[in-house]
Amino acid sequence: MTQLKEGDKAPAFSGKDQHGHKISLSEYKGKKLVLYFYPQDNTPTCTVQACNLRDHMGELTGQGFSVVGVSPDDEKSHQKFESKFQLPFPMIADTDHKVIDKYGVWGEKLLYGRKYMGLHRTTFLINEKGIIVKIFHKPKSKEHAQEIIRAWEAIRK
Repeated sequence: MTQLKEGDKAPAFSGKDQHGHKISLSEYKGKKLVLYFYPQDNTPTCTVQACNLRDHMGELTGQGFSVVGVSPDDEKSHQKFESKFQLPFPMIADTDHKVIDKYGVWGEKLLYGRKYMGLHRTTFLINEKGIIVKIFHKPKSKEHAQEIIRAWEAIRK
């Protein structure tokens, strides 16, 4: 699991999204960023989470958030995922795990008693100054956007 903690400076990253466009943390300077890591396109839980973010995108952008997804899938897979579910945000195709490793979300997992290496579903809420203000280690896929908004409101108080 990640060694990053709330209050840490977000590690700089860059990668290519589903359309081959370069995405980097520096583009979001002065903006709030939801950087969410998910294991795989088109899997049930990942789809529910992405669609929840899509369905509440107006609320998120209304609060000033940008959303970027990251998974180890390639650009072609992300394009299909985006098209199938009309996802309105970029998804970094991190096939070489450069961003995943910087954020420490790759590690041992356990499924039905079998251990394997995989991506831990994790979301980082990064403020306008590039500081991690909230880490969701096990986001609730069906209500992730609402979790983000509630967390931000609690931070602002």
